[in-house]
Parts: sequence; structure tokens; C-alpha cells
Amino acid sequence: MTPIATSNADLLPLIMAGPILRHCDEQHFTLWFVSAKPLSELSLTLQGADFCRVLTNDEVHTVRLGSQAYQYLINVTAKALLPADIKIDYQVHDSELGELFGSVAELGYGECKTPNFIVKPNITEILHGSCRQPHHHSDDALVAADTHLEGFNSVSERPSLLMLSGDQVYVDDVAGPMLYAIGQVIELLGLPHETFTDANINSSDDISYKPSELYQRHLGLLPKTEYSAKTALHDWYVNHAIFTSSSAENHLISVSEVMALYLLSWSPELWQQISIPRDIEGLSADNLTRWQKEWDSLLAFKAGLSKVRRLMAHLPTYMIFDDHDVTDDWNLTAKWEEAAYGHAFSKRIIGNALIGYTLFQGLGNNPQSMLANLAVPLANYFEQRSTQTQDDLIAILLKYEQWHYTLATSPKLVVLDTRTRRWRSESNLAKPSGLMDWEAMMEFQHELVGQDKVIIVSPAPMYGVKIIETVQRMATMCGASLLVDAENWMAHPGTANTLLSIFMHRKTPQQFVILSGDVHYSFAYKIGIRFRHGGPQIYQITCSGLKNQFPEKLLSCFDKLNAWLYGYYSPLNFFTKRKRMTIRGCKPNNDKDKRLVNHSGIGMVSFADNGAPSKIAVLHSDMTETVFTPPKHD
Repeated sequence: MTPIATSNADLLPLIMAGPILRHCDEQHFTLWFVSAKPLSELSLTLQGADFCRVLTNDEVHTVRLGSQAYQYLINVTAKALLPADIKIDYQVHDSELGELFGSVAELGYGECKTPNFIVKPNITEILHGSCRQPHHHSDDALVAADTHLEGFNSVSERPSLLMLSGDQVYVDDVAGPMLYAIGQVIELLGLPHETFTDANINSSDDISYKPSELYQRHLGLLPKTEYSAKTALHDWYVNHAIFTSSSAENHLISVSEVMALYLLSWSPELWQQISIPRDIEGLSADNLTRWQKEWDSLLAFKAGLSKVRRLMAHLPTYMIFDDHDVTDDWNLTAKWEEAAYGHAFSKRIIGNALIGYTLFQGLGNNPQSMLANLAVPLANYFEQRSTQTQDDLIAILLKYEQWHYTLATSPKLVVLDTRTRRWRSESNLAKPSGLMDWEAMMEFQHELVGQDKVIIVSPAPMYGVKIIETVQRMATMCGASLLVDAENWMAHPGTANTLLSIFMHRKTPQQFVILSGDVHYSFAYKIGIRFRHGGPQIYQITCSGLKNQFPEKLLSCFDKLNAWLYGYYSPLNFFTKRKRMTIRGCKPNNDKDKRLVNHSGIGMVSFADNGAPSKIAVLHSDMTETVFTPPKHD
């Protein structure tokens, strides 16, 4: 990793992150990027769409992230803006600096130097995945996806879109070398400072990135609970850290840290501007060993970022948060919410992560709606930085209820927010909340009425591995729901019964495909309704993680136990909430004794005309492929 550059905008590349294609269909073109300088009078050329003109102020949303970092979201809308199924090249010009992306290295495929894309209103194939942890030892499956696209002879062969279904970043689990790099990026880009309330430090200026301060935040910096919980694990709860991640030693705190993490997750150029030694003084022997392992993994991670950028510059990309985008166990129980939002410092930490999500992920999903609601409070904070404007922005984001969205594709694609509209337990606030409350479930059902086929994106699997859900339920009975991450669709009776009723309702679609992630392993289920002839036909396809995995020996045990206890013919199924459903596991590479795959990868789902999956596969980070074979009979 090359030495750090001085804090001079002239030494930074003009484009530091992006371009990333976001919401693109026949009526919308959305493009995200970050520059080191403010730009003036941007014009957009869409070759193949007969579009070339100067953009209006309403079509360019700008946020000054720091003194040398400017985020741009281009959002052009017209009734017939983009033709379907035709290659479209795009260029953005600045009136003074010229074409912006020409100097970005390795941005094109083959001989083509200009980025391009294709709009496919009829979804033929989707790439989907979640859980991308930079310092995990596995390789990055987004790099494999880019290599996959590079092998196509024609743009028409590309998937319709890329769906990232949660944990695009790990705010709560940051490697030591990454936190060290974040400190350098904050200084390099002049990212903002902030003051804190009810914290052990007065402001972000007091945060140290010295080696001796790494891996220590869980001990004296992160806030702790201030209530006594009468549970079987009383001693564990009293004055326990609010942030319950098992790897919270480097949990991010300030909004600048969060923004720097996003930039380092997507920008190959920033890594060239900083220096991170592999051998460093000031750490204990154990932490030095940990640092060096993380350093090695990050070295491989940053080497693939040019390919990751190229992938997202050529494929419309959509995102939704899960817990690690904000913090582990985010809103898992009402008791957790009570502790987290009742403490000024923890509320600020959560709010800062949500500001980062809004800027780097959320706005690009549904820019028309989100900018209409959030552009003013965002501008108030970033143009008039103060404690008051930051708290005001956080308060608005915490109350915001439109993170979910749909795409007007065929099949219709419905992306669910399973984090912010929870169905809280009425019997015990320490029990897991339902992933969506009654109102959110009714809105979800409304999106399904009148559709004959639909794709649902749920960050957490709707139908989990039953043996793992049983372990989580037992832990919840002992008062330890936070210890085992006990959140699943079946954990709350209200949400579970409502969900099952929606699938069984005769006016809902006859063909469902559910895409999910979260769990760090991959599997696929074919689901039907007992004692009913005909539909609906339901497939759930879970792919996780892009750069993460489950403990191998433990997952193998769960796989075998689940087959023994909750196999297709097991009578134990009739004692579960989903007893009215038949659930058949698909065989990975036709392996009759296995249902769960533990290898980082990205899901590839091809669709037939009726909306059913014609191929279910995982492209692994080493370019091998697992194909899931559906059961031969029900």
C-alpha cells in the first residue's frame, strides 16, 4: 500500500468512487459517483437513447461530503427516456474539466472504453448477494461477477440487474487496518468533525487512530445499557454494551468514519493514497497477529476493487440494508430499541450509520421519492454542519418509513424493509420483534394484489433452516435472543401468521420467487401449500455471503440435524408455524445428502416466462459454480 499523499486536491484523482449505475429503467437514469473537486454545469450523453444535453439543477443532487469529496447523484426522468433491450453508452461532461470517466482506469469491457448498460424490463436473470466483509479470508464474489460479465460476447447476455440485499458494509465489525485507513481518509478528504453528548469523548477530534487505541472501543468508548433486565442471563444484560456485535472492538462512531468506510469499500484510488504497514508497533501479540491476518485479507480485497467498480458501472444496482449496515442486532427487540435510542451517544452512532446508508445506498434505489423527502434535511446538515442540524437529520431518518421500494419490471420486484418497521412483542419487550409490523405487512400485500408473478427481496430468509430457528427459539426462552441473533420471520407469531396468510390468499400471485441473504450460507427451497392443488408456487433462494462464510463444521452439523429432524416426511413439521406449507430443499450439484452450501458467492437466478426460476445457481468467488436442482416431485 503506497505512502499517504498530502492533503491536496490536485494530487487526488478527479473521480474517487464510481460511477455506479443505480435505478435505471425506461423512464429513469440514475448514476452515482464521488469527485475530489466541485463540478460545474454537467451534461449527459446517452448514446443509443438519443439523449445529449446539459443537466438541470433538479437532475443533479450534490452533497459536499468533505473539503475534497463531493457526492453526485444524477437522476434524469422522462416518459420514454431509455429504449429497452438496446446497448446504451453513457458519458458525463463537466463544462471546464471535460469528460469525467475517461481517466478512470479499467472501466470498460474489451475494446470499449465507455461504460454502457442495457435496460431489461422483462427480467431474465438477476445477480443477487449480501454480506460483504472486507477483511474476511474468502475472496470477493463481486470480482467473480465482473469476470463473469467480461466473458459475454454481447451486452444482451447480461443479467437484468444486480441486487445487494444487506450488509453491504459492516459498520460494527471493522478490521484494525481498515480503521487505521479510515483515520487517514478522514484527514485526506477533510471529512467533517462532530461533537457528542453523554460520551466519554467530547468530539470526533478526540478519536485516536493510533495502534494502541485499536481493538479497544468496546471497553471504554461504546455506551452501555442503563437498565436491569430480569432474565435468566441477568448478569449478562446489566450494564452490557448496547452494541451487541461480538466484534465491536472497532465499531464506527462518527459520520466521517462511516463515509470513509463506504469510500474504501468501493474506491481503488483511495487505497493508493494511504499507507498501512503490515508490521506495526503498539499492539499486543494477539492483536498484532489479528492485524496481520486482516492486513493480508484487505490486500486481496483492495486488489479487486477496480473489477467491482466496473461491474457496478455496467449493471443497474439496487440495495437494501440489513443490520450490519447500521449495527448488529439493529432493532432486534423492543428492549434493545429502548436502550439504544434512549442514550444520546448510541442514538448518534446509529444515526450516523443511517446517514451513510442514505447517501451511499438508499438515495439511488428510489431517488424521486427519497429526494423529495430527504433532500432538504440532508442539505441543512451538510451545508450548515452543527450538532442541531445533525440531530435533526437523524431524527427524520429514524422516523422515515419509505426505505422499501418496488420496480416496475416483469416479474414485479418488491424490496422489503425488515429493519425499521418492527412488530414489537407485547408479552415481553426482550423477545424478538416481528420483522415487519401489521401496517407494513398490509402494504406488502397491497403490492402483490393483481400480480401473477413477483420477485420478493427479503434481507432475511422467510423460510429459514428449521433446526437453527429452533436453537434461536430455545435461546429466546432463556432470555438470550441477542446472543444468537434470534430474528427470523417465524420468531414473532403476528408476523409469521400474517406472512403465511398472504402466501395462502387466493388473490395473491401464483408464482413467487423470494431472494434473501443474511445467513452466510446458501440454499434454495421449493414451497407449496398442503392439501391444495395448484398454486401458488414459491421458491426461496438464499445466497450469502459475497465475502463471508459460516463456521464450516457447525454448518455441516446443522445440515445433517435439519435433515433428520425436519425432513420432508418428518412429523415434527406439524408442530411448527409453517405446518400448512410443504418445504422441499433443492440439491446443490445434485448432492442427495446436502442442502446448505458454505462458500462465498453471488446468486445467479434465471427466469422462465411464467416467472418461475429456470436455473438457480451460485457463482463462487473462485469461479466455481453450484447449481441447485429442484425436487423432482412434491
